Amino acid sequence: MTDPTIIQRIHDLREQINFHNYRYHALDDPLISDAEFDRLVKELNALETAHPDLINPDSPTQRAGSKPLERFKKVKHPQPILSLANGFGSQDARDWYERILKLDQRIASADYVVEPKIDGLTVVLHYQNGQFILGATRGDGQVGEDVSENLRTVPTIPLKIPVHGSSQPPSYLVVRGEIYITRHDFDRFNARLAEEGQNTYLNPRNTAAGSLRQLDPRITAKRPLKILVYNIISAEGAVPTNQWEVLAYLKQLGFPVSDQSKHCQTIDEAIKACEDAKDQRESWPFEADGTVIKLNDLRLASDLGFVGKDPRGAIAYKYPAKEVTTQLLDIAVNVGRTGVLTPQAILEPVEIGGVVVKQATLHNFDFIADKDIRIGDRVLIKRAGEVIPYVIGPVIASRDGSETPYTPPETCPACHQKVENLPGEVAWFCVNNACPAQLVRNLEHFVSKGAMDISGLGSQLVKQLVEAGLVKDVADLYLINREELLKLEGFADKKADNLLSAIALSKQQPLDRLITALGIHGVGEIAARELAARYHDLDILSKASSDAIQSLEGFGPNIATSIVNWFHDEKNRQLLAKLRQVAVWPAADQPVTAAPQAQAFIGLTFVISGTLPTLSRSQAEELILRHGGKVSGSVSKKTSYLLLGAEPGSKYDKAKELQVPIIDEEQLIRMVNQA
Repeated sequence: MTDPTIIQRIHDLREQINFHNYRYHALDDPLISDAEFDRLVKELNALETAHPDLINPDSPTQRAGSKPLERFKKVKHPQPILSLANGFGSQDARDWYERILKLDQRIASADYVVEPKIDGLTVVLHYQNGQFILGATRGDGQVGEDVSENLRTVPTIPLKIPVHGSSQPPSYLVVRGEIYITRHDFDRFNARLAEEGQNTYLNPRNTAAGSLRQLDPRITAKRPLKILVYNIISAEGAVPTNQWEVLAYLKQLGFPVSDQSKHCQTIDEAIKACEDAKDQRESWPFEADGTVIKLNDLRLASDLGFVGKDPRGAIAYKYPAKEVTTQLLDIAVNVGRTGVLTPQAILEPVEIGGVVVKQATLHNFDFIADKDIRIGDRVLIKRAGEVIPYVIGPVIASRDGSETPYTPPETCPACHQKVENLPGEVAWFCVNNACPAQLVRNLEHFVSKGAMDISGLGSQLVKQLVEAGLVKDVADLYLINREELLKLEGFADKKADNLLSAIALSKQQPLDRLITALGIHGVGEIAARELAARYHDLDILSKASSDAIQSLEGFGPNIATSIVNWFHDEKNRQLLAKLRQVAVWPAADQPVTAAPQAQAFIGLTFVISGTLPTLSRSQAEELILRHGGKVSGSVSKKTSYLLLGAEPGSKYDKAKELQVPIIDEEQLIRMVNQA
């Protein structure tokens, strides 16, 4: 007689899995991560394997998914659209191989295809005489939902096959694919929604699923959906009988097919391809939670049949989770170099990607407010590659009323000075230049190449000077003497002399370098150059009004307010007095102008976005300035050209919106040479 506790556990697991299946497949609103769901299914599989007499037809292990919603017309699939058994690493894959080898000795000489397991929404596409006539969701594997009109809006789905050429496709063809949104498109889509004041989405998979199942196809058409096709479900006519040729055939017909698929001669090669893909998947354009190993011989795969709902001829090779849910215990606040306050999630420890995570970034305080993240929430977190984990958002349905809304701090957690949040800006920041949390980072910025350029004064040495009590603000660098340096570990005569010489040499830096070095919020090298050209020393700049600063090109009200506030702060005034006392007080009597013979860019204003092929950003700026042009940090109607490099940011979108001419590095140099 079976232990009653086991019977109850099986019952509870079925209830949970059915509920989460419904949330994931029917509502597109999961409450737990894929990894947590997989653990529930694995436990139920193990219990049912040990107690086969307890298996019944309505167990989630005996079906492919959840039932469709009622709002769409139901479509019966020509063949079951099944999921695959999961394997979690090389040993599970080898165990699968050994199991099917025992069933059929032909497996000993079999070859394989390894494909990415795209984290999207499965769809089934029907073509009659080459024309797209029907598209459906997977649904419960037997019956899906008719989303044909929405699928017609997806530009990567061919409405007629073959797309090129005159070859005849099968008279009736049914294929399976995955609807998804690329990482890049997802980020841009969310950014656009944020600019429009709309709610943003948590992840690409849920966004794709929700987009495809809109009642209004016009809404779907605005979403950046794509498809990759990988299976032939049914066909009336001759089609390939091995998977590698199927992928080539689908591509020939005009279907998008993954470039990440691999043909492997042995199971060892297939496992190695899966392991290699684990490291490569962060460079893939789409999210993938694993790969799939398929027998290349589709007839052999069919002969092997099924175990429960799972076809024996393939296995999903799942990777450690990149997204999990856990509880948000508290929110801490870190203070950066420029005084920006960054909220940090303190989490109930959870394993993600093979690493135990206790903290994750919350981006900024607006993000917390927009997502309505509360202390005590169950939150979804993600870890991509080796970067710091970050919170995606709260699992609203898990709330029980005990959660506490979060209020941003009014004072800096390090120096307790009042913090500022300028209208329209995301960042909250501490304006106290002597804030201890900012001191080391401020010093690192002050001595950097783009600022005072003090050679030999790196991060470790800056920390050493601060820890020794020799430096309490940036002006103290100019008060250090030789005897004090020689008392520090690692210092001898030559090292001390070299450092003191580099510090003394920095006094010759021009005014724009010092303005950059001060670390005023929103003022970088370009803005500093404009300020130095207009206000010829720090005395004059400190008395400038917000309106006067805004009259400069590229200076809006927020930056102007930031500059005025910085110079009005008493601690910053004391710092300026110390800099004057140590003779760090450059003046710019005349604004920098181009040489008479080099006037190619007179009257032109450039904005730079992205990484240029050969020129660094500072080299490009210098080239433009030397030939009479101006460089601005933001795109406006006054911008003459956007100089575009690789991986541009939002400036590219803004330039297109304002119809600003866009040039590359080669065109910039050509303009110089033709002048």
